[in-house]
Amino acid sequence: MTNRLFFRCLPLTILLFAMTGCSVNPVTGEKQLSLIPESQELSIGAEQYTPTQQTQGGQFYLDPDLTVYVREVGQKLARVSDRPDLPYEFVVLNSSVPNAWALPGGKIAINRGLLTELEDEAQLASVLGHEIVHAAARHSVQRMQQGMLISAGVAGLGFALSDNEWTGLLMGGAALGAQIIQAQYSQGDELESDRYGIEYMVEAGYDPQAAVELQELFVKLSEGRQSNFIDGLFASHPPSQKRVAENRKLVQKYGAGGYRGKDVYDRKLAKVRKLKPAYDAHDEALKLASEGDMEAALTRINEAIRIEPDEALFFSLRGRIYEAQEKKAKAEADLEKAVSLYPEMFSYRLHNGLNALSRNKLDKARTNLTKANEVVPTSIAFLRLGDVAVKQNRRDDAIRYYQTAAEAGGAVAEEAKRKLANLTQ
Repeated sequence: MTNRLFFRCLPLTILLFAMTGCSVNPVTGEKQLSLIPESQELSIGAEQYTPTQQTQGGQFYLDPDLTVYVREVGQKLARVSDRPDLPYEFVVLNSSVPNAWALPGGKIAINRGLLTELEDEAQLASVLGHEIVHAAARHSVQRMQQGMLISAGVAGLGFALSDNEWTGLLMGGAALGAQIIQAQYSQGDELESDRYGIEYMVEAGYDPQAAVELQELFVKLSEGRQSNFIDGLFASHPPSQKRVAENRKLVQKYGAGGYRGKDVYDRKLAKVRKLKPAYDAHDEALKLASEGDMEAALTRINEAIRIEPDEALFFSLRGRIYEAQEKKAKAEADLEKAVSLYPEMFSYRLHNGLNALSRNKLDKARTNLTKANEVVPTSIAFLRLGDVAVKQNRRDDAIRYYQTAAEAGGAVAEEAKRKLANLTQ
């Protein structure tokens, strides 16, 4: 059964299993409602992991050793967790937004932007341990069962995702995965993840005091209202003084002391910290471009490229700036460069395809838009594939693409409906 069909049947499932669908929370040992079987839990996580990564920045490929390091720390904690048999995976994402998240089944990610805020391996272990508990205790699954995400699964198309470039354009599983990680955890879930995450830290040999320090840092930053934190980690993991106090009590129970790993953490973070000025320049360029100051944005993104000429993210943004300036040949060169550096990234393929269509390079547009949709389906890609099909006299294909785009809602859907009506009159 596909995820989409599963969620369409979910209301009936609730009625059938409301009396008998109970299980024991693998972490707390408490009874809880269980409407989504473990096989479906694992399937959801596996299917949504790649598209969700891509909607949150894609993989940080410039330093593969950093991902290996994060994976090693994560697996050390996973082995002492209450569900060590889950197919855990850990990845570093290429986003300056300080965030970490877990999908069902142990699919975990941490952003480059959060790693640079941490001081040592023990603090990293605190973050990863916390996310492991969310996966092990089935917190995301519980939220879905409680109706917080059921509507997302039922419709499966075109959800508005706050603070996301692809607001209202994501389709299918990409929308579901993104909404799962952005939904806010309850205070109970957060306290539970703090508590058992600290237990995992202690069992793995880490100093639990790092968990207290982490929560103190998050509270301080949230009080300072740093917008990138509010939009990132705090959107789904609200900090509080209560969490600080509870963590402090647990540390008193276990006693401080254990591995901190500052030296090794500093070595592993050396490259990403060195590149921070380049990513800062990129982020400033993105803000300037969003405000319409393309010349200033171009200056800042050129600085980013000067510092790190192998980062696809930088060429993609410069290509989009050139596109806004109607410098389509320059835009094409940069978007091609971005694709060559990171061919799996859907957004680079998407922008490359849109540029190709604007230059009437139909085969190139079709190839890139199709490849983008294979990873992360978007309504805009389906709409423009319909336009390509019309230009190539492939009427049946155009109808199919427009019908799909029309399901998503918003301006893209309205345009698709108009074009579909013209084809079927």
